Amino acid sequence: MHITQLNRECLLHLFSFLDKDSRKSLARTCSQLQDVFEDPALWPLLHFHSLTELKKDNFLLGPALRSLSICWHSSRVQVCSIEDWLKSALQRSICSQHESLVSDFLLQVCNRCPNLASVSLAGCGHVTDDCLTRLLYCCPRLRALRLENCARITNRTLAAVAAHGRALQTLHVDFCRNVSAAGLHRLRAACPRLTLRAEHSAAMIPDQLPRGATSPGTAFRKLLLR
Repeated sequence: MHITQLNRECLLHLFSFLDKDSRKSLARTCSQLQDVFEDPALWPLLHFHSLTELKKDNFLLGPALRSLSICWHSSRVQVCSIEDWLKSALQRSICSQHESLVSDFLLQVCNRCPNLASVSLAGCGHVTDDCLTRLLYCCPRLRALRLENCARITNRTLAAVAAHGRALQTLHVDFCRNVSAAGLHRLRAACPRLTLRAEHSAAMIPDQLPRGATSPGTAFRKLLLR
């Protein structure tokens, strides 16, 4: 029996065992398999290991998507998490491109995936408060949001959770240095049933524009960059 003789349910089951690249390669062989590749039911889960994967056309964003994960663990994370005023012109240029890539991708997610239940952006130094506010507003069924080591997240995201995260049950903001103890206290008061994890966040040195003498924390980070 040729693979194209299988019914759609069987083809979807076979595709489910393949990674994104393999699915795309198989879909290129004929229009019938391309049609299976484009079936939203095939894409309830998406996991990306790097930002470059976001630019590929080997996946589909649609209403069937329930779980999204972008866990970016690479040497560039160290650059992207540095305060803007400590970056070189080249580093700023790289980070600006990455921020646009992440923002554009999450905007597509907001527009196409209203049924998202779980989002993980661990290690992504480019996700902003604005992106997350829109995500929380456009995905009212979101139950879990994990933002460990997202350097640009501030109390604005916590306020957005309180305002729009009606279904949210779990929030992780560990090692987010721009989240304050006061912001966490307000969120706990507003959402007492929310499982909130914020290890070290309020204890870390937040980003702030240098004024006058260099602070010990900034001096230490400069020393690390040499």
